[in-house]
Amino acid sequence: MSTSVSWDEQGNWDAKGEWGTRDSAGRKLDLAHWQSRLDELRAKHHVPAASLAILVNGTVHELASGVLHRGTGVEATTDSVFQMGSIAKVYTATLIMQLADSGQLNLDAPVVDILPEFSVADPEVTRAITTRQLLSHTSGLTCDFTYDSGRGDDCLAKYVEAAKGVALDCPPGEALSYSGIGYNVLGRIIEVLTGKVWDEALKDLLFTPLGLDHTMTLPEEALRFRAAMSHLGEPGQDPDPAPSWDLMPRSAGPYGRVIASAGDLARLARMHLAGGVAEDGTRVLSEETVALMQRRVVDSPDKWSVSADGWGLGWTLYDWNGVQGYGHDGASIGQYGYLRVVPSAGVAVALLTNGGGARELYAALYRELLAELAGVTMPDAFAPPAKPPVVDFAPLVGTYRREGVVITVTERDGAGHLVYEFVDGMKDFSEPLEIDLVPVTETVFAGTGVGAAFSEDYMPVIFSTLLDGTGCVYIGMRCGPKVA
Repeated sequence: MSTSVSWDEQGNWDAKGEWGTRDSAGRKLDLAHWQSRLDELRAKHHVPAASLAILVNGTVHELASGVLHRGTGVEATTDSVFQMGSIAKVYTATLIMQLADSGQLNLDAPVVDILPEFSVADPEVTRAITTRQLLSHTSGLTCDFTYDSGRGDDCLAKYVEAAKGVALDCPPGEALSYSGIGYNVLGRIIEVLTGKVWDEALKDLLFTPLGLDHTMTLPEEALRFRAAMSHLGEPGQDPDPAPSWDLMPRSAGPYGRVIASAGDLARLARMHLAGGVAEDGTRVLSEETVALMQRRVVDSPDKWSVSADGWGLGWTLYDWNGVQGYGHDGASIGQYGYLRVVPSAGVAVALLTNGGGARELYAALYRELLAELAGVTMPDAFAPPAKPPVVDFAPLVGTYRREGVVITVTERDGAGHLVYEFVDGMKDFSEPLEIDLVPVTETVFAGTGVGAAFSEDYMPVIFSTLLDGTGCVYIGMRCGPKVA
């Protein structure tokens, strides 16, 4: 356990001998208590290791618990690094907004103005897609297109070329649909405008100004540090080390691979909380751009999968009963990360884990932390009511499809049922998932039998309608239009 607080008016041993600090409002941050809660909840939910960073009053406090690898027993420390999955999108978005700040990039210009090689199946649609839409996941570009374009510095250029003609989830500008392709295109835009590969641009324009010396993008760079091993296993049991540390190709970088300590993630959040200024006074973003990133672009029809009430430019946005916040979740193979920022309280919390019931750990710990430090009341876990409403399911029956996935919705004995099947390039990803649908409202259902993949217990399944009247279903923030 460690903390960066100094032993002055910000932190001391109080009369009871409790180690802690007080923020500017006089609230006590009892680090010994939060270490104990981290230890207890980590063990309860079978998470091998967890690293927690709490930003209060401009100071980052870091805690760690458990082991990085259950096979070797190497202990987690506050300088341990974890894979953060989709939290990488926040870093890519921040770089894009630096380019917009400098006048090198018009967020509303067509992407093809910068990347002539970028295209989707429809030439008119290709011309319509903008950088702003990529940032806010409203471009219609799909998410689950994984392509290993090699380890070379040209991996993103090859990825964008390979993604030509990939089907859209929905028309651009019509709806939110979480997109990995979109963020890789953003990564390629960064390369073209800076003349540097994405990895180097991150180091030069973000890691170095912010002093993030425990943040990196490549596996060989992680070997310098105590790196968390991924773990996999059945819910409710201690997981085992995964067969490989990292299964993602280099081309996944802009949407899915930044490796960092929890403290460094909190330091990135501190820059955004400080209106774009690094701890040493270096301006990284303009204050106006920082505010723009947090401004809502689109409401989320799925308010449960990643607790998203809406989306800004890179940030997931939250509304906790009138208290506004932003952040992002991330997952790689067996590692999970969670970042939440509450601007009104000047608080940010970063949690990185390496397997087990990480989402349950996050939910329990953050409910307590954000309530005490920021006055936030997080919603209860997504679940059906004790007495589910009676719903006419017939209008929802049909086949829904997005790139790599076919979703078949049927009615069985008056109840909804769903088959989630991977196809095309993803056909070997998993066996089809058989899911019963328990009504929450007329359009929101709790999917059973999936575990904590998308929620704490139940998987949210949300039926909606696109602007042209086409029905669609949201699973994991991805939009699947009805095709039959």
